[in-house]
Amino acid sequence: MNPFPIANLLTAFPDGLTWNQAEVGDSWLVVSPELLPAIATFLKSDADCLMDMLSSISGVDYGEAAGKMEVVYHFYSVLKDHSLILKVSLDRNKAGEPLPSLHSISSIYKTANWHEREVYDLFGIHFENHLDLRRILLPADWEGFPMRKDYVDQETYHEIKVKS
Repeated sequence: MNPFPIANLLTAFPDGLTWNQAEVGDSWLVVSPELLPAIATFLKSDADCLMDMLSSISGVDYGEAAGKMEVVYHFYSVLKDHSLILKVSLDRNKAGEPLPSLHSISSIYKTANWHEREVYDLFGIHFENHLDLRRILLPADWEGFPMRKDYVDQETYHEIKVKS
């Protein structure tokens, strides 16, 4: 695999990015939430990047004590044979507060449509401007977000016992 041309990205976006060089495993870039759509567009269109594939989007909940959540993006260029991991940190909401929110990149990468719906469904992270943000794995009337650390299982669902 070829190294990702990180200098191009850091030059184009001098503020709001932090490069984390891993000693073992993949390195990653921490991105300010407001820069995500512009960076996704740059990754796809820049001649040296050509990130034509969004492999996955994952949610991470660090718990109430940490007060933060992350959305992790894995990009890959088939033509250039390099990859990049982006992480976007969000403040974790408390009960009764609006869900954490981030701009959708589904208009830039079509695969983001399903991945963002999964992250919404399981972690309760809202993606602004998503054309069809609804549950994808759980029923529409399911209560809560099962991958959050504070999730409490429902006792029943439509009179069906959930917990054994």
